[in-house]
Amino acid sequence: MGGTDRVDALRGLLNGRPVAARALAAVGPAAAVLLVQLVFFPVPTGVLLRGVVVGLLGALLAVGMALVYRANRIVNFAQSDLGAVPGAVAVLLITFSGLNWFLALGAGLAAAIVLGAVVELAVIRRFARSSRLVLTVATIGLSQLLAVSALLLPKLWGERPDTFRVDGPLHLTFEVAPVVFSGDDVLALVLAPLAMVGVGLWLRRTQVGIAVRASAENADRASLLGVPVRRLQTVVWVVATVLSFLALYLRAGIIGLPFGSAFTFTLLLSALAALTLGRFTHLPAIGGAAVALGVLEVAVDWNADNPLLIDPIIGLVIFVGLLALPRGRTRAERDEASSWAAGGEVRPVPAPVRRLPEVRIARGVGTAALVAGALALPHLLGTEDSLKASAVLIFALVGLSIVVLTGWAGQVSLGQMGFVGAGAAVTAVATSDWGLDLALALPLAAAVGALIALVVGLPALRLRGLFLAVTTLAFGLAMSSYFLNQDFFDWVPSGRVDRPPLFGRIDLDSPTRLYYLVLAVLVACLVGLAGVRRSRTGRVLIALRDNERAAQSFGVSATRVKLLAFALSGAIAALAGGLLLEHQQAFTPELYGPFESVNVFIATVIGGLGTLGGAILGALFLRGAQWFLPLDWRALAAPVGVLAVLLVVPDGLGGLAVRTRDALLRWVADRRGLVAASRTCDAGVPGDDPDPGAPDPADEVAA
Repeated sequence: MGGTDRVDALRGLLNGRPVAARALAAVGPAAAVLLVQLVFFPVPTGVLLRGVVVGLLGALLAVGMALVYRANRIVNFAQSDLGAVPGAVAVLLITFSGLNWFLALGAGLAAAIVLGAVVELAVIRRFARSSRLVLTVATIGLSQLLAVSALLLPKLWGERPDTFRVDGPLHLTFEVAPVVFSGDDVLALVLAPLAMVGVGLWLRRTQVGIAVRASAENADRASLLGVPVRRLQTVVWVVATVLSFLALYLRAGIIGLPFGSAFTFTLLLSALAALTLGRFTHLPAIGGAAVALGVLEVAVDWNADNPLLIDPIIGLVIFVGLLALPRGRTRAERDEASSWAAGGEVRPVPAPVRRLPEVRIARGVGTAALVAGALALPHLLGTEDSLKASAVLIFALVGLSIVVLTGWAGQVSLGQMGFVGAGAAVTAVATSDWGLDLALALPLAAAVGALIALVVGLPALRLRGLFLAVTTLAFGLAMSSYFLNQDFFDWVPSGRVDRPPLFGRIDLDSPTRLYYLVLAVLVACLVGLAGVRRSRTGRVLIALRDNERAAQSFGVSATRVKLLAFALSGAIAALAGGLLLEHQQAFTPELYGPFESVNVFIATVIGGLGTLGGAILGALFLRGAQWFLPLDWRALAAPVGVLAVLLVVPDGLGGLAVRTRDALLRWVADRRGLVAASRTCDAGVPGDDPDPGAPDPADEVAA
């Protein structure tokens, strides 16, 4: 096929939408946001123009995220950090090496091009055959790795990370009351729109751009037309990195470039809000919505007494934008069930193998050693380490809630710490203000967590996978910055919270007693969840996760089962929150923010979403890296660990443990001459196991 014919064929993939509908889709979201700003947060003209400047920089990030989404069907959590590294290089060259602004811009652009290509070739392409769940988590680990790299760059000049501001080449000032603008603002007003227009022309007027659009619409058909889809994905990542660099480099001249993941995460959330309003793929709508959100952000900061009010507003924008998405029209929505299913299921040990003497002895010895070690641990540790061990068990409970919701039900949650925070707040109020016994306060916290989870789970009836993950992230943002903020609600506890006696008699004044309380709750949850997984409810959860339509054809109510999974997950997370409050003896809203939610989710994926034991392994990884590694290695442990584990064992450390167990059992079965069971470890002799398709609770807890 000739070049012209190929371009015409690719254009055929992109036709079909009326001009009026496209125009409305492009301006509608931005108009709605600006209407809200004009009605509720009116501002002077100068403040409005400042919002446009901020919004244009955010639009560069959002458009880059949209390009990656169209190419890989993931939300790139590393988008802002992709630009932070070359941006830091350019700013530091100006600040400490005295380089010219234009030369630093060229150096930064070169670094961005190289970084974008390396990231796609060395990281993203390695996950080409993985599920989008694994690839999305990989971008989170990549984000943390890039943030650490940016923090380390000032050390090349012998300096410490700080907020660096550079002056651009335009030395002028002008005032639009009540704001004074500089030449750096003019650069942003000129260069940011030019960059986005350039991207639009590249996508519409060049053969490479048309091929990128066509492969995003239908990669298989584009590949049949001779389009090098993977090579184009590299180009897309390079363009996205360049856009992110421009946004942060221009921002450095206006308000400075701080170093740290918290800063880039804030930028990411604003870009994500624009992405949802633009339905993830409509670039003009995404760019316009980002500008409007920048105006809204500055207007809220100008009018509101508390600048933290913008966070719940952004969360609300994300939530409304996702609910407004048309159902079943995009390829991403049609692919949700299969692409977001997590592997690593624990297969039951066949009855003939389970009855072998060596297997029974090994199982008994292992269980006894595990119990003895857990009971003796606080007596072998000091006070501080005993408290750390208790915290690991508490976060293991949070991991269990993620296993139930994501590993079993396939409903991805990135806002789990919001339920934990709700449980902590309820426990504090119940024990301190109402004088309830802790034995009553903890179940009350679990009940409240279940109710909140039911409300959050309602969008799961129409949103799944990626879209639901973004919704729960917005929920976590709103909980930490607004609903659990003492500046907005007087009932939110503050100050020290004393530990009340358990059952009115058992004092929890020592770390050892607190450890045993947390251990008892964790064991009870493990045993209970293992029973749930073995029951019909557990099998229905797995069936819905793997093939929702097939499960519904057998009379399964998807609505009821999904809400049940949310309620159970929220109850466990809130229970962990009550224990965390007793552990900390204070309510700290920062512990329950979206950044912590993402970290907990990452840890659970590393531990293994398919096993209950994976929650414990994930908690050990998350907290162990923070507490027991040398200071210089702590920041690198999480991102390097995430990428390494996902590359080697995509189903997590728990999946690795299960495969190791199965290999040993096959070896034992081969020695004993067992045939079918020795090869599969999931198909015993007919009649020997009453339910060969259900896992053994003891096996799953041990795994």
